[in-house]
Formats: sequence, C-alpha cells, structure tokens
Amino acid sequence: MKDEPGDDALTVTPPKTWATGLPAVRHALEYSLRETSPRRVLTTLLNVNQGKGIDCPGCAWPEESPKKRHINEYCENGAKHINDEATTRRVDREFFRRHSVAELNAMSDFLLNQQGRLTEPMVKRSGAQYYEPIGWDEAFGLLAEELRALASPNEAAFYTSGRVGNEAAFLLQLFARAYGTNNLPDCSNMCHESSGSALMETLGVGKGSVSLDDLYEADLIFVVGQNPGTNHPRMLTALEENKRRGGHIIAVNTLPEAGLMRFKHPQRPRGIIGRGTKIADQFLHIRAGGDLALFQALNRLLLEAEDANPGTVLDRSFIEAHTSGFDEFTGHIRKTGWDDVLTATGLTRAEIEQVHERVLASGKVIICWAMGVTQQRHGVPTIREMVNFLLLRGNLGKPGAGVCPVRGHSNVQGDRTMGIWERAPQRFLDALEREFGFTPPAEHGLDSVGTIRAMRDGKVKFFLGVAGNFVRATPDSEVTERALRSCRLTAHISTKLNRSHGVCGDVALILPTLGRSDRDVQASGEQVVTVEDSMSMVHASRGKLPPASPRLLSEVAILARLARRTLGTSPDIPWEEFEADYATIRDRISRVVPGFTDYNARIADPAGFGLRNPVNDHEYRTATGKAMFTCNAFDFLEAPPGHLVLQSLRSHDQWNTIPYSANDRYRGIHHGRHIVMVNPEDMAELGLTELQRVDLVSIWTDGVERRARNFRVVPYPTSRGSAAAYYPETNVLVPLDSVAEKSNCPTSKGVVVRLEPVADPGAGRSGEHGTDDGTAPGAASARPDEHAPA
Repeated sequence: MKDEPGDDALTVTPPKTWATGLPAVRHALEYSLRETSPRRVLTTLLNVNQGKGIDCPGCAWPEESPKKRHINEYCENGAKHINDEATTRRVDREFFRRHSVAELNAMSDFLLNQQGRLTEPMVKRSGAQYYEPIGWDEAFGLLAEELRALASPNEAAFYTSGRVGNEAAFLLQLFARAYGTNNLPDCSNMCHESSGSALMETLGVGKGSVSLDDLYEADLIFVVGQNPGTNHPRMLTALEENKRRGGHIIAVNTLPEAGLMRFKHPQRPRGIIGRGTKIADQFLHIRAGGDLALFQALNRLLLEAEDANPGTVLDRSFIEAHTSGFDEFTGHIRKTGWDDVLTATGLTRAEIEQVHERVLASGKVIICWAMGVTQQRHGVPTIREMVNFLLLRGNLGKPGAGVCPVRGHSNVQGDRTMGIWERAPQRFLDALEREFGFTPPAEHGLDSVGTIRAMRDGKVKFFLGVAGNFVRATPDSEVTERALRSCRLTAHISTKLNRSHGVCGDVALILPTLGRSDRDVQASGEQVVTVEDSMSMVHASRGKLPPASPRLLSEVAILARLARRTLGTSPDIPWEEFEADYATIRDRISRVVPGFTDYNARIADPAGFGLRNPVNDHEYRTATGKAMFTCNAFDFLEAPPGHLVLQSLRSHDQWNTIPYSANDRYRGIHHGRHIVMVNPEDMAELGLTELQRVDLVSIWTDGVERRARNFRVVPYPTSRGSAAAYYPETNVLVPLDSVAEKSNCPTSKGVVVRLEPVADPGAGRSGEHGTDDGTAPGAASARPDEHAPA
C-alpha cells in the first residue's frame, strides 16, 4: 500500500458552506468500494443501523424507531467506517516478518490502518525486534503468568474504548475486579468525563436526559463546542427536523462548521436539487474556552429580566420544588462583569443579548455539547453553568428540553453503564458481590491519565488494551510512549493495526478479534452483542460477514479464556458458559445493573429499549436530593502576547485517531494534515504568511518543551486568539498534567502555543512517514452503574 502524499502536495481552497448532499454519497461509496467488494458493501450498508442488523461502529447517535428508519440509515463517515472494518485486505505473519517493531512505529496512522484486518495472534518476545506468530493457548499462558507474577493486582491496568459491546465490557470489569483491581481506564476519561462529573454533581445522573423526539420538539437548541457534520452527521437530520417544525438553533464554536450552516439531506429532493436547510439561526464565533463566560452572562440577563418583570421569566415553581442552592447562585452570578465576559468570549454584547431574546421567546430549550466544552480546564464548571441556565426556566423533566452530551464513539456510554469505571459506586460493587460471590476491591483505581503516570513511574507493569489506539488517543505522546515501553508486558485486542502495536513493553502481544460486522458463532450458535447510544437506548447488533480469518476470537471469548486461565475456579465464575452463550452474560447483567431487567427478552425488539433517566421524573440523586444550582468561578484561558490557544480536532475524512485520507474537504484542506489554522488577523499580528512552515511549541509550567514539528500555516476563520490543528498529530503538545478540574480530562481544546518559524524547512521535517530521525511524527523533545458518568 502506498502512503498518503506528504504535505508538499498541500492545497487549500475556501471552506464549504454546506454539508452532505450527493458528494457525501459519492465519497462514501468510493472509499467503501476501494476497501471491499460491491457485494460486501451492499451487505454492510443495507444492514447498518437496521433493527436486526449491525450497529454502526462509529458514533453513538441514536436511530429512529424501526417504522421511521430509512433503508439507508447511515452517514458518509459511518459507511466509510463499517467498510473500513469490512476490508478484504489482510495482515498475515509475512507482513510481520518483513516489518520490525521500529518500522511499525515509523509508519503513519493512515498506512497502518490501510494494511487491513489482523489474522492471527502475534508476540514480540523479550529483546526481540519483530513480532512472530503465537498460538492462542500459549498467548493466554503468557498473559496469565505475568498477571500472577505481579506483586499486586494494582500493577495491572485494563483499558477499553467505546468499540466494545456491553457483554465484553461487563466481562472485562468482572475479570479485573475478580483479579483484584479497579484500574479500568477508558476512552471516556479523554472525552466526556467532564460531562459525567458535572451532571452527577448537579443532577445525580451522568448521562443526557433527552430523546430524539425531544430534539424535534424543542423551541431552541444550543449546539456548543460540537461539529456534527463530521463527528455525528446523522444528528443533522434531527436538527433539520427541528427546523421544519419551527425550532431555532444557535451554534457556539471557535470555527464556522459547514454542517451547522446548511444541510443537504441526500435522501430528500431539496437536498439534491435544492439549497438544503439552513441549520444555525445564529452563530456565536466564540473564543476558545469562552463558553463558561457566555452562559454566566445569559444567566445574569435572565435574572435581570425577572427583576424587571417579576414572575414572568424564571420558573419559580420549578425552582422551589426541584432545586437547591438558588439564593447562593443568584448572589454569585450577579457579580459577573460585562468587560470580563466580552474579553473571554470575543463576542459583542449585542450578540449575547440577541441570544437572550431568543431564550425569552422559547419555552423548551436543549443544550447539546461535545469536546469543545469538555476538554477545557474549566469544562466541569462550564457544564454546571449550562445546567444552571436550564434550571432557571425549568428546562428539565419536560418534553423538548434537557441536557444532551453527544458521545463520539459507538458504545462509550454503554461501557460505563457496564461498570468500566475506575471509581464505580459501592452499590455496583455490592451487586457484583451478591451475584458472583467475591468481594470486589473498594479502593478507587486509575483513569487514563493516572495509568500513564503509573506506567511512567514503574507502578503499573502490565497493560491490556481492549480495542482503541491508546498511544494515539492519549496526551503528551512522548511521555505516553515512554510509559508503555517501560511495562513488562503490553497486549492489545484489535481488529486492525495501529500505532499502539509499535509502542511495546518488553513483551508484547497482538490479539486479533472479530469486528462488529463479523458473524460471531459460538457453541450455542450465532451470537448478538448489545450497545447503548447517546440517548440511553440499548439495542442488539448482529454481524453479517464471514470473519476475516478462522483464527480470530471474539472479544468475549478472549476475555473469558484469559480470566479462566488467570483465575482458575476462584472465584467460581462460569467463564466457559459466558463464552458459549452471550445470553448468559446478559442474564447476569440483568441482576447487577439497574434498568436491565428481562434484558434478553427486551433486545428481541428491533427498537431495543430505553434506560430510565430519573431526571425526567424529577428524581435527583444528588447530595441534596434536588437539582443543584452551583456557583462557578469565572475562568477562561488567555494566551500571553505572541501566543495562541490551540484546539485539536478531527478532519472530516477521519474516525477517531485514524485518518482515511489527508483531506478535509469541508474545511478546504487537501493532501496534508500537518497544518495549523490561524485567523488572518492573528497571522498578520504574529508576522506569519500563508503556508509558512512553523513548529508548534506548547507552553506549560513544568519547563518541558513540547514541539510538533513542521506544520503549515493556513489562514482560516478561527476566532481571534484561537488556532486549530488535527489530532493525533498534536497530542504531543498536551501536557499530561494539563487536565480539567475534577474530571482529569486532558485539555486538548485549550493548549497555549507559540508558532515558531522553521529556519530550514528541510530539517527535521515531519510528514505522514515520521521524522528523519525515525521517531513518530510530532514527538516531543524534553529539556534538561446506570447512573455513572460516561
């Protein structure tokens, strides 16, 4: 396979002002047909997101009810992702014989992914430079031997991403806790952990409270720090339906995004031959990290409007019956100063007051948000302030209103529901003890950032990653890679190659597994797995394609066999039974996890079933038993002179850490990923020119210089003082200790950087193939339960 062209081929065109339409269909089909055969493409696309089909392994956006569901119930990126998994390319033992571990580490993310599906287990033995084949039995023996040899169970960490289904997630946490540790880091730690922390504190439930029907009924929807056109494209159909019914939408973002300007629905005539639908009625071009100040200003305006017209603005009956802390909150928020707000947001007072007028005219309001909010130092206070905003006018517990954190990975919310959480509540641990007859550890474990620190410091020596690409999803790339290499054993359960396979412990294992689209046949017959979407709907997923290799095992089988080999019969957990019939796992889940009664019967319904959110019944499991107003200190990130606040983001042709090409057509970026988008006025102020080569250097208090080398400056309508660049290439710039308050979420949307011109553009160039010294692109250089947050 040829790699993507280097950044010398970079071209830049004006950003698009609309999204989807026929070009999205064409791009989806072109990519899909490059990956696999027309027959397999037809099989995947006719079954993805259907009632008895395959849950899309991409984002976690919910489906319509089966009666309303379109036969083509997928987006451009979903079609690409499922057919990327369905590829007919294969990675066999000859590939590993030809390519050393060092060569794997030097390959680009694109090139690794393009090799195809893994076909058999591989091992890198101590001191070896190459992976070699290993039988499953020997692989489990190596893993079990290492786990039993650790001085403490807390020297092991078990990571998972949102690609894992509920059954495998439940077994992973069960195995880890039966082994003796709560070290269960997951991808939630890097994305929506701030949402869970804030919502648990203020509402008692760490999940969203709205459904698709609520989105249709809302009078006003805020879309804050989110780009649905790339990250959750099917959300645009819901926003379009809201507009059709007379609703209004406010987009709050540091960049104008095509999907929030105009949407051309490819399944409707106006999306093909017409102009499509204008989505955002108002766009707030906010500075990075200014969202807290925005909602504090809106809350002050609501209080002042109530002062002017008592009894007509706030929902006093709701506040008195269902909330606590109102008086303290009002005293605090009245101190909000307009000069501070305008500085933090970069907006005008007229723009904010226009939003206020829209709010006053709206009886039902929803706030949607994503990582533009959560990955800020003050992400948790920002979400708490958004909850304050909703509480003031009673926008919880009624149709068309509520909180809507939008998850970006298929089952990330379900993983948390199944107990993948290093701080699981005691009631969940007690339920495990009643069901399985052992006492789970009560001591809190390590999240993702904590796991990296512990590996770095020699405290964690065994790392198992179940799905995902840990080394590229995490911050502070050089520290993370050094931490993983210090482990005695690292192992990854994966469908395809990624950079994590080239960053190894002394011994390393690659354990190939079935994909979501593969048929899963066990001793009792064909199996289904289940997932939970962003709106707490649980449904089944059934693979339709022959497995990529006869030597693959399912995630459930791998975890069950590893647990049996490691733990034996103590405690007495029927691992073989679980592997043979996943329905037996769901029977146990139904007795451990609230809301899953009659689990097996309920997933027979093609629509699945919804998990109850107590908030919608005005049941708040908080410290006060009511929804809590909070006082949040004013905060925003201000870069010193000569610096910018950088946020990392996906390109359009990318899924999580894996780019499918070097193009970002909605933003007009073609044939290059090592670019930094900068407002033209900031460019002029900093003395930068278009396509100039610069190093991005992050500024942090630890005195370590983190440098992403040789990026091209692209003029772009970012907000003043803010810049943007792609991840994972810029993860190197995010200090491990730069995290959100309380949630410990890395601050990937708030990194202070300077743009340092490259004196010799040919020196130390980084491209898709890595740097000239053989290190990975962007490597740093160092100087001397149901209600759990997801």
